[in-house]
Amino acid sequence: MSELFPDYRTPWEAEDHALLRAQAAKFFAREATPNQERWAEQHQVDRAFWNKSGDAGLLCPGLPEEYGGGGGDFGHEVVVQEELALAQDTAFGFSVHSTIVAHYVAAYATEAQKKRWIPAMASGDKVIGIAMTEPGTGSDLQSVRTTAVRDGDHYVINGSKTFISNATHADLMIVVAKTDKTEGARGISLFVVEVDQVEGYERGRVLGKVGQHGQDTRELTFTDMRVPAENLLGGKEGQGFFQLMEQLPRERLIIGIAGVAMTEAAVMEAINYAKLRTAFGKPILAFQNTRFVLAECKTEVLAAKTFMDHCVQRYLDGDLDAATASMAKLHGTDKQVEIIDRCVQVFGGYGYLMEYPIAQMYAAARVQKIYGGTNEIMKELIGRSL
Repeated sequence: MSELFPDYRTPWEAEDHALLRAQAAKFFAREATPNQERWAEQHQVDRAFWNKSGDAGLLCPGLPEEYGGGGGDFGHEVVVQEELALAQDTAFGFSVHSTIVAHYVAAYATEAQKKRWIPAMASGDKVIGIAMTEPGTGSDLQSVRTTAVRDGDHYVINGSKTFISNATHADLMIVVAKTDKTEGARGISLFVVEVDQVEGYERGRVLGKVGQHGQDTRELTFTDMRVPAENLLGGKEGQGFFQLMEQLPRERLIIGIAGVAMTEAAVMEAINYAKLRTAFGKPILAFQNTRFVLAECKTEVLAAKTFMDHCVQRYLDGDLDAATASMAKLHGTDKQVEIIDRCVQVFGGYGYLMEYPIAQMYAAARVQKIYGGTNEIMKELIGRSL
């Protein structure tokens, strides 16, 4: 719930969105905010937190009820993501699991697979991730080197991945692999790996990141990993790149939305601090420079919020194009890094201490300009529409 803009009305938000928002705000304030330091120390959220989130109706709210989802739309995913950010969380891999990867299953899996996997994802019994990035490939998905070779009724997968979110807890992992090394983009396929049912799936080290210390980001290695052929997503080889491209606007939009919501939380944190912190006998908010900085920050957050809501409405209407989704990711994350940096300055030296939420938000922000496609790639995609 926005403290910074209490009178703001989200144009696409209906009563059921508002009810879910209120539910998410209460849940995350109680279950996520107080645990940030502990989760950072253990480099993962509690496994039980996934089930608690599922019990609260916060996982997969945008997936069809017939498969165990919440029966809502993208807006329901948005309100949960926004409230998670407003709760100052930098650990929970909600968007990867619920808003991004679960929709690969909903869009491309067989009926039997949907009925088997989606209810478990919605309850938190199964956590899902996607193994896309490899050492040296970055945003160049066509250059993946992980291979999947058909052997009877299985595929044998070999390769390695890095920067994989939810890698500790994931029970299901969508793996991007080459089924035909001669075909470029048309040689890429996606496989749903049921982690506890295969051999040759190895979790590597937990990566020591600049921020998001509570997110279980790891390396993965596949050594002669045998995956049933029926777990080929979509049932036909060579569809993986196009499946990825079809889902990327949703991913890039939610990254931008999360960035703006976290920025809103940071500005509110800075305003509250400026009211309490005194210097030369008066609150630092009484100094014109501090007021002007925070006034600019508040203004820019509101402008970014309205742009994100415009994009959400277009997504709900079914006409959000790839270039505009890239704009959302570019603008939302650029502003996140820029504005949170200004908020850190308000805190002075205390803003550099990780025990303060503003420092955690600052450290977590930088990667937003990198994952989901770097912001340089976003500019290239937007440029193609000129």
